[in-house]
Amino acid sequence: MSVTKDTSKSINFGLLSIVIVLAAVVIWIGVRVLLPEVPTVFAGSQPDTLRVTNGQLHPCPSTPNCVNSQSTDVDHSIQPLTYEGNSQAAIAQLKDIITQQERTEIISETDNYLYAQFTSHWMGFIDDVEFYVNENQGVIDVRSASRLGESDLGVNRERIETIRQEFQSN
Repeated sequence: MSVTKDTSKSINFGLLSIVIVLAAVVIWIGVRVLLPEVPTVFAGSQPDTLRVTNGQLHPCPSTPNCVNSQSTDVDHSIQPLTYEGNSQAAIAQLKDIITQQERTEIISETDNYLYAQFTSHWMGFIDDVEFYVNENQGVIDVRSASRLGESDLGVNRERIETIRQEFQSN
């Protein structure tokens, strides 16, 4: 009989654990649906390295959750955006592309620099994305990095390539 009672308690505890986890997931989804703009614990802090210094964007960390067109290592390197004509028109076009994307906010901009934050839908992760018009080379350098975590599963690289396609098609 004691084996049956122990097994019954174990099964009840297991079911209770599953119910608690499912309730937490349902609450999380409800909050994200009702209040998508509210930052989550996964938002992280805005880095203090977001800027151009001597024509350079901040290097990527060693983690694989960042791409940078000024990087020389293959894991983080990505091609810069190319543009023809006026650099101010190129930044305006880029701004238009970014503002049309969901859960994106432009934080700062100048004639040759644009900084935007991209927030993931369900978990609320924030990625910091910078664009710098390098008129000497005739390109727009780009850096896209996750604030938290080790891997981004290629999200930053994919984002820049999507922006590149839209930028080149306009």
